[in-house]
Amino acid sequence: MKKLVFICFALVGFFAQSQIGAYYQQQADYDMNIEVDAKNYRYKGSQSVAYTNNSPDTLNVFYFHLYWNAFQPNSMMDQKLQQLQKGSDQRMINTDGSSRISQLKPNEIGYQKIKSLKQDGAVVKYKVEGTILEVQLAHPVLPNSTTVFDMEWDAQVPVRIRRSGRNNSEGIELTMTQWYPKVVEYDYEGWHTFDYIAREFHGVFGNYDVKINIDKSYIVGAGGVLQNPTKVKGYDTKAKPVVKNNKTIWHFKAEAIHDFAWAADPDYTVENVQIPEGPLVYLVYQKSEKTGYWEKSTPIITQYFQIMKENFGAYPYPVYSFIQGGDGGMEYGMCTMIMGNANSLESLAGLMFHEASHSWFQQVLATNESMRAWMDEGFTSYAENLTMAKIFPESVKDLPNPHFETVNMYINFSKSGREEAMGLLADHYETNNGYSVAAYIKGEMFLVQLGYIVGEQNLSRIMKEYFKTWKFKHPTDRDFIHIAQKISQMDLKWYWNYMTTTTRQIDYAIKNVEKKGKNTLITLANSGDFPMPVDVYVLYTNGSQEIYNIPLNMMHNSKKQEFNIVQKTLPYWKWTQKEYSFEIPTSPDRIKSILVDASRRLGDINYDNNIYPKQ
Repeated sequence: MKKLVFICFALVGFFAQSQIGAYYQQQADYDMNIEVDAKNYRYKGSQSVAYTNNSPDTLNVFYFHLYWNAFQPNSMMDQKLQQLQKGSDQRMINTDGSSRISQLKPNEIGYQKIKSLKQDGAVVKYKVEGTILEVQLAHPVLPNSTTVFDMEWDAQVPVRIRRSGRNNSEGIELTMTQWYPKVVEYDYEGWHTFDYIAREFHGVFGNYDVKINIDKSYIVGAGGVLQNPTKVKGYDTKAKPVVKNNKTIWHFKAEAIHDFAWAADPDYTVENVQIPEGPLVYLVYQKSEKTGYWEKSTPIITQYFQIMKENFGAYPYPVYSFIQGGDGGMEYGMCTMIMGNANSLESLAGLMFHEASHSWFQQVLATNESMRAWMDEGFTSYAENLTMAKIFPESVKDLPNPHFETVNMYINFSKSGREEAMGLLADHYETNNGYSVAAYIKGEMFLVQLGYIVGEQNLSRIMKEYFKTWKFKHPTDRDFIHIAQKISQMDLKWYWNYMTTTTRQIDYAIKNVEKKGKNTLITLANSGDFPMPVDVYVLYTNGSQEIYNIPLNMMHNSKKQEFNIVQKTLPYWKWTQKEYSFEIPTSPDRIKSILVDASRRLGDINYDNNIYPKQ
């Protein structure tokens, strides 16, 4: 087991690329003690949080998240479900279309009730508004200073409805996610006091020291380094569990993360695989016929971490845990909660790889999911499909690129007229489909089409530089575009703007192909309202091929040759110009076919008119 490396965030900010002025980020270090009453699904918690204000601002008010308060009738999450009705997540909706939250009984709801709260030893006043706790400070938190909050609270674990809770559909007793009063992030955009509506969240980097005292029959999986594996069961074959009052203390530590999650069940099995020059990966799950593929997953998990390291950057923490729990899949610091049952190794791998990729694009590159869910979900989906294509090549052998299905899903939804802008706040979409397409599908499209614009080699360099520059920080899309422009030497602000703020559509067409002297004159048309550069692929009757790249004038540059095909770069296509013509120095009878976007990386809504001769 590797030694954890302490990261001083107070110094990191001085070396980061500026967002607005000098970059800074806050730090919150947690010391927790948890007493679990598993029989009644309740627990008592105490925590001391050392909060360091690295901002230039004096903080006169302070906030914590109380996520579990969302699992109560008439909460904002319940109200949102009532509004969405049939468009809501079926895990949260009854067969009659009503919200499951609305029908929770008092002993089934979730809550986090504050019993005491002090700042630097002084009792402070506070008020609770749904999932937000507002603190009236005993004294302001000055720039470059640290204050300590001591807190005690009682909590009830809700019936599992979404992400957190007890007794999920696969029989996992406790999924403890979003389970503690969590410091709200403060940065140059202000306090991020987003109410919890079951989708995304945001947090402050820091260190965690967590002790969980729970009935001796339970095994705990968590996103941290277990400090006492020989004193608990499940992790060490030579362990001699220490039991006091019929309970065992589980002690975990984690550094440089912004969330801590755990799960507990008496029937868990713990297995592990050591990734060469990488983390120790734990599999914490219930062994059964339905979870048989977990044991077979260790070789591909090793491949996965190696591919991610090669393409994006090395996983920086000493451990990672795949834990059966929750519903579907959800990422947390150094772990994920996923459903355990799987119909195939490939389906299990897809879920594992998606959630684990969040360690790069949510935990280490800690973008604000509530504001920019596409940077988290979309970039993660891109990594998932890239790694799946490399580990299961048969699944994409007949496709033009590993993201082809994503491109098609986006095109179909775009044509439906139900698309919503990618830049909306995560909880404010009118439909779940609108959110899912914007965050997951179009977010992935953002990178797929960026590769088309700048070239795949440049995109690879961009992703590695992005991770290297912004790991353990809170980048925005502005920061990502800054790196993309620097590496590609292109102006990409137009693309960033069109993708994030509009639902405009791409539609290029081959309008005409005709003989002109000894040459062939090709006329293209931009029938859409989203300008892009264009690759025109020409296949000749003798079997040779060429790509004619037409850069967009707003780029002020063009991509270099991507593939082992001759590429010729033509003059700019002005974005105000609806048609574009160019000549090929050969006659039409020597041309077998012409394709616009043969690599199928554009979300072109009408591919039929991209082909000559017409099919």
